[in-house]
Amino acid sequence: MTTQRTVLVTGGNRGIGYAIAEEFLAQGHRVAVTARSGEGPEGSLTVRADVTDIDAIDAAFTEIEEKLGPVEVVVANAGITRDTLLMRMSAEDFDTVVDTNLGGSFRVVKRASKGMLKARFGRIVLISSVVGLYGSAGQVNYAASKAGLVGMARSITRELGARGITANVVAPGFIETDMTAALPDTQQAEYKKNIPAGRFATASEVAKVVAWVAGDDAGYISGAVIPVDGGLGMGH
Repeated sequence: MTTQRTVLVTGGNRGIGYAIAEEFLAQGHRVAVTARSGEGPEGSLTVRADVTDIDAIDAAFTEIEEKLGPVEVVVANAGITRDTLLMRMSAEDFDTVVDTNLGGSFRVVKRASKGMLKARFGRIVLISSVVGLYGSAGQVNYAASKAGLVGMARSITRELGARGITANVVAPGFIETDMTAALPDTQQAEYKKNIPAGRFATASEVAKVVAWVAGDDAGYISGAVIPVDGGLGMGH
């Protein structure tokens, strides 16, 4: 039986974030999601927050703490892409993606750590991507932001590991989402050819790994990068 926790998933209104929130709810946890628009799954508390705005994050945490109690598990999932080749990438394309994906994770984790230090317990899960260590043409900004999460988790582990707090990275590969479904069949087949598993993952396959690494059984795992990519990024 898993201990019931208060969980926050950023960007929990769609895709992988939504599936992660659903999985924690199914396991009986108290779940809040942040979203700029839309809602989290039924049974979750949706709070409006943009992860690039430190005051909005603080207000979101305060609301969650009042309604559900101190946040014990934080899943930093909110992210954006602005894909284009290096030569065409503007400074703004780079800065916006890094500020949302990497800076946003920093702001959320920093605010969450206050309550975790007090409780001497915490689970921090940063949602990266196979692209973070494998690389991807046209995604210099996105790959850099996702690779940065690895250094963040490992530094947090060294700082807070003795306080009952773990920090891990889950790195999904290609997932069945609206985005991949919109790709032409030939492109989907090409991608699948490079994945040893020969298929895309379901969002719930990622969610179950996130819930496990945030659970009671994974208390001695920290600073790890856990791939959920069908073998695509092996050795990275």
